[in-house]
Amino acid sequence: MADLMLLSVAIWGAFALRFETFTWLPDSKQLIVSWATVLVTIGAFVKLGLYRAVIRYLSEHAFLAIIVGVAFSSVALIVFGFLFQALVPRSVPVIYGAFAFLLVAGTRFTVRAVVRRPREKAKNSVLIVGAGPKGMQLASALSQGVEYRPVGFVSLLSSNHRSVIGGLPVYSVEHLEKAVRELDASRALLALEDAVPVNRKQLLSSLEKLSIPVQTVPSMSELVAGQARINDIRDLEIEDLLGRDPVRPDTAIVSESLYGKSVMVTGAGGSIGSELCRQIIRHKPKVLVLFEQSEFSLYSIERELRSISQIESLDVTVHAILGSVTHRRRCEAVLKAFRVQAVYHAAAYKHVPLVEHNVIEGIQNNVFGTWHTAEAAIAAGVERFVLISTDKAVRPTNVMGATKRMAELVLQGLSQRQSQTVFSMVRFGNVLGSSGSVVPLFRDQIRDGGPVTVTHPDIIRYFMTIPEASQLVLQAGSMGQGGEVYVLDMGEPVRIADLARKMIHLMGLEEKTQDSPDGDIEIVYTGLRPGEKLFEELLIGDNPQGTAHPRILMAREVSLTWDEVEEYLGRLTRASQSFDCKAALNILIEARTAYAPNGDVADLVWCKAGAEVPEHHDQDGKVLRLN
Repeated sequence: MADLMLLSVAIWGAFALRFETFTWLPDSKQLIVSWATVLVTIGAFVKLGLYRAVIRYLSEHAFLAIIVGVAFSSVALIVFGFLFQALVPRSVPVIYGAFAFLLVAGTRFTVRAVVRRPREKAKNSVLIVGAGPKGMQLASALSQGVEYRPVGFVSLLSSNHRSVIGGLPVYSVEHLEKAVRELDASRALLALEDAVPVNRKQLLSSLEKLSIPVQTVPSMSELVAGQARINDIRDLEIEDLLGRDPVRPDTAIVSESLYGKSVMVTGAGGSIGSELCRQIIRHKPKVLVLFEQSEFSLYSIERELRSISQIESLDVTVHAILGSVTHRRRCEAVLKAFRVQAVYHAAAYKHVPLVEHNVIEGIQNNVFGTWHTAEAAIAAGVERFVLISTDKAVRPTNVMGATKRMAELVLQGLSQRQSQTVFSMVRFGNVLGSSGSVVPLFRDQIRDGGPVTVTHPDIIRYFMTIPEASQLVLQAGSMGQGGEVYVLDMGEPVRIADLARKMIHLMGLEEKTQDSPDGDIEIVYTGLRPGEKLFEELLIGDNPQGTAHPRILMAREVSLTWDEVEEYLGRLTRASQSFDCKAALNILIEARTAYAPNGDVADLVWCKAGAEVPEHHDQDGKVLRLN
């Protein structure tokens, strides 16, 4: 009904303007032509779907429908004027088209603006960092949503400064603070193109200065895979916090070692194990065996991998097997049943304080679990066995590091004893985002209002993302010839206190210090935990050997003969069976692991019980003691 009136007014206005009189009245033929044009136009609008569009969510598609409908209406006016021999001057259809468009489109978009204004004001204003296709897509999605309102773009190109994209102003990175101030943005959203190289360190440094929280949107690979939507806002990715670009592996070499093979991952439900599974399945092995002792973790990763295989048409058979790596017969039976050709051994207890407080369990899982799985692999004729090690195995000061170093010595000894199964070890530092990682801990503490707890102001760590570490593990594992310890180049070390400050700033808050008592979040130093040291190393020796990959080195480590390893394992077995924590740790010290504990035994049960155990002696009759 409204369009009938608007179009009628447009026709009358066109004729009145043409004849330069506001008292113009149509004759009978002009009246017929006018009504016929209006009715045909209404029919055109119906056909074009204009009346199905909800005014509140009117888009450019409705705008286009109005243009086409009005153009069709102007042509209809000419045609009907000719058919009915009515007086329709040539300028009238043009004037009518302009009037009709202004009235039909103008009223709709005016109503839309009035209806949406209260809701738009209630939305959080956001600044989009990235003015490419991803940024445009994000702006469009947010405009249709109910939570965020885009107010401007920040372009990585200085030449785009002061331009306008989609009706929103564009600022350069150099004018970030000015953009936040002028546009009154409540947060900044990163929408960087995956294929465009970005100096993350420099960009992160600029974003840290802002007084608003900085968040990000999913990567293009997640969008394509349907794992997320463009407007799924979340906290900064870990690689953004690192301020560096991850290193990519040589996928051709990795695929060659995995394609069409039967592969097993132990600890498949853990942080590293699950990511290894995600990387491995995309190289299309014939069979992927998930070996895990946690029922829920196994269920979760199996469901995820089956979904990946189905969605991406990978045609990989996934088997979920419950079991412990400490049970040699179970491991051997599984390896033989599925004719496994490659094993990635990620099962381990890795949390330093927990292993420090549960010494015997740490030894059982990390040392004997590795030994039993490796012996099972030899018996089952496995071609390749890769141990996921840690930088804490280098000159360890904690039980976890000592057990992982002992596990390395076990595999090196087995590699000397036989040549059928190729054993190799891959050593790297902390992976951000893993279970027990500082990033989710800091994030939760900041959201709870603080304080953020850091053990020591000078503590530093090497960091790598889980996907990056897993990819390089696959790369290094494919290069092994027997007994090598590969070391991943972790880049520059990160000071944990600086990482905490960075997260506080990027979440739009201020650190509370003596100089800034009105700050939001305080950083509290709790002191080093048992077995913890200020910095970790990746190499024991100072003469690493390069490999085919620029970020993978081969360490030249001290190794033991299998006879020596076997003797230490026998003594560890006896100490574990008698729950003699002190004797077990003394054996780890004697076994040339370079273990140098910085405190006494911290096992909770041992300390609580005040256990009295018989003395253990070495071959020369000397009593074994913990230093």
